[in-house]
Amino acid sequence: MFFRLRQVSREKASRSVIKEAKSEAERIIKGADITAREELYKRKEGFEKETQDTRHELRQLEKRLSKREDNLERKIDIMTKKEKYIESMASNLSNKEKDVNKKSSQLDELIEEEKSTLYKISGLSADAAEKLLLSRLEKELEIECAGLIEKHINKAREEAEKKAISIIGTAIQRCTANNSIDNVVSTIELPGDEMKGRIIGREGRNIRAFEKATGVDVIVDDTPGIIVLSGFDGVRREVARLAMKKLIVDGRIHPARIEEVVQETEKDIEQIVLETGKQTSFELGIHDLHTEIIKLIGRLRYRTSYGQNQLQHSIEVADLAGVLAGELKLDAQVARRCGLLHDIGKALSADVEGTHALVGADFAKRYDEKPDVINAIASHHEEVPSETVYSVLINAADAISASRPGARRETLEKYVKRLEKLESVAMSFNGVESAYAIQAGREVRVIVHPDKVSDKSASKICYDIAKNVEDELEYPGEVTVTVIREKRVVQKAK
Repeated sequence: MFFRLRQVSREKASRSVIKEAKSEAERIIKGADITAREELYKRKEGFEKETQDTRHELRQLEKRLSKREDNLERKIDIMTKKEKYIESMASNLSNKEKDVNKKSSQLDELIEEEKSTLYKISGLSADAAEKLLLSRLEKELEIECAGLIEKHINKAREEAEKKAISIIGTAIQRCTANNSIDNVVSTIELPGDEMKGRIIGREGRNIRAFEKATGVDVIVDDTPGIIVLSGFDGVRREVARLAMKKLIVDGRIHPARIEEVVQETEKDIEQIVLETGKQTSFELGIHDLHTEIIKLIGRLRYRTSYGQNQLQHSIEVADLAGVLAGELKLDAQVARRCGLLHDIGKALSADVEGTHALVGADFAKRYDEKPDVINAIASHHEEVPSETVYSVLINAADAISASRPGARRETLEKYVKRLEKLESVAMSFNGVESAYAIQAGREVRVIVHPDKVSDKSASKICYDIAKNVEDELEYPGEVTVTVIREKRVVQKAK
């Protein structure tokens, strides 16, 4: 009985195990089926996405192909129209060519008839008549041209040279000016090398604060006892120079003190600029100037051009213009006013767009200067036409001031190139043997072949060289062209 019960329990346990195994198998089968379906679904989605992308690309390709086809059709239409137009033009051209040929043949017939008539009258052949006529015309034109040029040049020189030399010579003699040339750096002497370290400051903070406040570069090198302030703005460089001297005397050098001293110095410079403008206008006898114009005149004290101080240049031009106006019986007061103000645009041109002549004229117009003065300012570099005689006087005075010896600084390379260009212009003419630029480019002497160039032709060559120099070169003042024709005969006695 016990055995029987044990067997029954074993069978129940076996059936339960079998049942669990079947249920586990079904679960595994269902899980595998679900996984397979999910994988199939994902692949299906991926395939559909790829299919959509492929279809999208195909549609894009179809659009591009369709667009290209439209473009090709339009181009074909345009080419067809052009071909028709060219064909019509070709037919018109052919017809016109026929008309031209017909008229040309008629013209040739008329010319031949006229030639035969002329031959009968003159008794000369065609070649002989042509050569005779051309040779006569060439000689007559050459002689007449050279004679007219020499005649008019001599007449103009005789009438103008004496008067011009007298007036300009008087103006130059009565005008005194400095020959000094301003630089773009200022040198500060130090009481000792220990001061350099205090100026530089810890990790350079003092020197950076000074450069930021003034806008000027401070150069501290191994040179004992000095530092250098470098900057192209003369006003800023002067502020930096005075501020640095104050700081050295004061001895307290730190960023806050630097900023305070620079602000004080800027106010001092503004006052100096105003006083300089007032003093300059007073010395020249020019009154009722607007305060803003007076400030610009004072700022010219710290402006240079080619190394020439602009305030001294303006004073010099004013003096020269006044003397020239006095010699010509004009209003010297107006001339001096034009001369003093002619370059005020240079105190503004760094901040305002445009050339200094036009900027200065616009500024003067804004403060109700007279039209004569405005035109003299605007036209002194020939950017606008000269409308009054004072404009011409300012051009002459400006050229005299800029071209006098020592007025401006010029590099050796630029100087040599200018002389070489001057000589090359003279050598470009037929019959010229040699050319030499002398007197710092103020004169060029040209030696011509006496066998190739006559006395009359030499006058024409001189005129043509001067004209080419005037058109092609840039130079201050004027250049004298001297043509030398000399024939020497040498024979040795044995």
